[in-house]
Amino acid sequence: MTTSSSSGSIQKAFLKYQHVFVFLAPLAFVVSVYFFAPTPADAGTGYWLQYWWLFLAFIVGATIVNTVGISGSALFVPFLIFIFPLVAYELEPETLVKIGLISESFGLSSSALAFIQYGLVDRRLALTLVLGGIPFVVAGALLSFVIPAPVFHALLGVALIAASYLLFKADLGHEEPGASGDEAGVSADGGPEADGGTALPDDDEKLGPAGVEKDDEGVVTRVDRDGNDYTYSHGGYLERFANYSIGGVFQGLAGFGIGELGIISMLRTDVPVRVAIGTNHIVVALTAVLASLVHVFGGGLVGGHSMNLASTPWNMVVWTVPATVTGGQIAPYVSANLDTEIIKKGVGALFAVISVALFLMAAGAF
Repeated sequence: MTTSSSSGSIQKAFLKYQHVFVFLAPLAFVVSVYFFAPTPADAGTGYWLQYWWLFLAFIVGATIVNTVGISGSALFVPFLIFIFPLVAYELEPETLVKIGLISESFGLSSSALAFIQYGLVDRRLALTLVLGGIPFVVAGALLSFVIPAPVFHALLGVALIAASYLLFKADLGHEEPGASGDEAGVSADGGPEADGGTALPDDDEKLGPAGVEKDDEGVVTRVDRDGNDYTYSHGGYLERFANYSIGGVFQGLAGFGIGELGIISMLRTDVPVRVAIGTNHIVVALTAVLASLVHVFGGGLVGGHSMNLASTPWNMVVWTVPATVTGGQIAPYVSANLDTEIIKKGVGALFAVISVALFLMAAGAF
């Protein structure tokens, strides 16, 4: 019992101060890159400061995608294809996907912890989806080494047009949660109480009145840090598996796809919007980390391009990683205070425009 109590206290303390650990991670990453990454022999101050402006671009992009709950590379990769060459140079497809995935891995992990802190992540559901998506993510990542650039651009266009359609179709407006503890009263044991007088879960290891429980009929009741309660079930695994497997291939191939298809499948199976967005962050973050590792080390497995640490533009990722982490921490606050529909429609329209440009690139128009 003492061990369980101690574990709960550690978890609660970690969640309370998660922003400290989150910002230490990119600091450690940047320091490690500076001292240990294989960089050009003449790398000096100019080399490391060359792409400082990427910090501004990626913090905006990370805030947008984490607010909606989709993959960061859905914006990062098109940005690196169309905007970055205007002020720098053209990147190889496998390199820009790698940059997007490494940056996304940190950003989504940051945002995922922030959503866990709010009590909006169903960890059991997330674990099931990640395990089911792993082989498809690996397959997609290995495929990226052997397909030519025009095909890559065409597939990227397909993924974006599908993401645009799904975003317009999805209802990401905030549902009305149950009453908070302040509005509904307090149960006999000190926890929050619902309108009908039924005590809501209130776990000691979670911040505020947050908690979760599942009854004998499979109905999940979740309470977030502010005392809002959400009710749903874990049904619909087959539909979610189908969406996450297809999305997993694109996640490995292009750096995004699993988040866009995944959020739709959760909403279609009646998972509340804010829980779906929070849970989706865990899935996308973990699969992005996996895809990043395959993109860095997996080229030799399929006889494709040789990808190694020396080929990574480290003077870019030292700026994009801290930016995505910061955007990931900002996103839950934006999600709670801004109508998600506004961001959703803007991102959906942007995806549609970018997909047309990608199809033109694939056809050799420019």
